[in-house]
Amino acid sequence: MRQQRNLRIYIDNKLKKSELIEVSEDLSHYLCNVMRCNKGDTIKCFNSYDGEYLCQIVNIDKKKTEIKVDKELAKPQDVPDIWLLFAPLKKDKTDFVIEKAVELGVKKIFPVITSYTNTEKVRRERFLSQAKEAAEQCGRFDIPEISAEVKLSQVLGEWDNNRVLFFMDEIRQGKPIAEQFLKHSSKKAAILIGPEGGFSDDERRLLNQQSYVVNVNLGPRILRAETAAAASLAIWQSLCGDWKKND
Repeated sequence: MRQQRNLRIYIDNKLKKSELIEVSEDLSHYLCNVMRCNKGDTIKCFNSYDGEYLCQIVNIDKKKTEIKVDKELAKPQDVPDIWLLFAPLKKDKTDFVIEKAVELGVKKIFPVITSYTNTEKVRRERFLSQAKEAAEQCGRFDIPEISAEVKLSQVLGEWDNNRVLFFMDEIRQGKPIAEQFLKHSSKKAAILIGPEGGFSDDERRLLNQQSYVVNVNLGPRILRAETAAAASLAIWQSLCGDWKKND
């Protein structure tokens, strides 16, 4: 067996010790042409239902690659049930939000179209690819669900009243974020981040009319949308999520 490569791959096949798996053509291309793997290399493969296994490449080609499942490394681990709703931003900033949402343990991501959304070009396949890559790098076992783009009014109209929606209020009319997170720590939760231009007056009124919406603020400074997403998720994980737990 060759030396283990520091390569962690999400794979949608059943992972079971001693099983021989033929991976997808896309993954074959990635392993062969991008990562320059060779026969005999060992890689880590994982998914949300089997956990993580050490696997050996037994045959490799840009169109057909087979791996053998050798050793269980870790049992599957779930992430907390926190959702993120955000208005898509310009390309690089949206990339940042997707990446950090995955690293910060978001279970489901909603690209939400608002009155002042900077772009309505939502490339869901790109988002899914970025989420997969981020999961591979950060050590989580699942890929968060990413919905198709949806208008804010539609999201609110279909919302489960049992899930609290924390509305990050850029004009700072809400109560302190840590206080509200702790107050509702026993509930299923979601965080809503607006676009760079903020929410319109009509959207703000609609949000504040909903019984499940909690208006919060992120302190004395106005944060960029991508900063607000990362900051609010970090605070929630620290107070209510899996950052409270010992490894």
